[in-house]
Amino acid sequence: MAGRGWFGRHKRDRGDEGVPEGIATKCAGCGQIIFARDLERNLKVCPKCGHHHRLTAAERIDITADEESFVEMDANLVSKDPLEFPDYRDKLARARSTSTSSEAVVTGRATIDGRPVILGIADFGFMGGSMGSVVGEKIARAMERGIAERLPVVMFTASGGARMQEGLLSLMQMAKTSAAAGRLDRERLPYVVVLTDPTTGGVYASYACLGDIILAEPGAIVGFAGRRVGNQDAGARLPDNFQTSEFQAEHGMVDRIVQRKELRGALSSLLAFFEEPAVVTSNGSGPRARKPARRPPARLGESLESIETAENLEGGDGG
Repeated sequence: MAGRGWFGRHKRDRGDEGVPEGIATKCAGCGQIIFARDLERNLKVCPKCGHHHRLTAAERIDITADEESFVEMDANLVSKDPLEFPDYRDKLARARSTSTSSEAVVTGRATIDGRPVILGIADFGFMGGSMGSVVGEKIARAMERGIAERLPVVMFTASGGARMQEGLLSLMQMAKTSAAAGRLDRERLPYVVVLTDPTTGGVYASYACLGDIILAEPGAIVGFAGRRVGNQDAGARLPDNFQTSEFQAEHGMVDRIVQRKELRGALSSLLAFFEEPAVVTSNGSGPRARKPARRPPARLGESLESIETAENLEGGDGG
């Protein structure tokens, strides 16, 4: 194959060495070659088939939060090796050197169209977004800060599940993050989850499924176990879209599938929908934000504009 370019064609006599690295990429959805600049301009969505390529945490922040509004929290929290699992320290070091994040989740304060929010974004590029002790702690702390500061919480999920190198300590994060989400609910603060590719395992079985509103990107792998395991357990061929965001939406586990280019606007509309003037608590302790009563998820299926229309018809009273 020496001296050949793409698809086995001979190189031209002018001495070209093929397309330089980083100029083009192959779409994981349709297999077509796409110029990298075109993919970047389209928010890493294939302009030919619509496949949503994975984003790093930094890229997700850039397209979601207002410019220069994101302030990271708990950046100093990093994983140790509590079980002295073989090669775990080396894998952590490699992940930090190749990823834009210091852990598999980045949390912080930000604004979306001027509305303040606590933002958490998982980074699949860091050890598959696996949830270890630090990931669970950062998510729980983010939710606690949402409670302390009376702010809504938005979580972008992307994970292969629990981090096996931390054993039971990793599994305990399912309970920790679920309990923190429960406290948000009791405080009547909005909790919005955005499922991205992939969201599986213990992450899907915990805080990823507990949002007041659950959005998802198109074509994302979403479910506790994958299609292969599902086929084995069921003993029959499952639907081709099994364990995808579309499958979960059909079965009521996702409120709405949102294209990436529309996601920021969707979040802004939801935050506006949940906004409500502060009210005085019953014991007179001072102002406290109150989350409106939950609307039927079906309303999201119509359009986000219908939310604003319904709110206007109800006089803005979501209680």
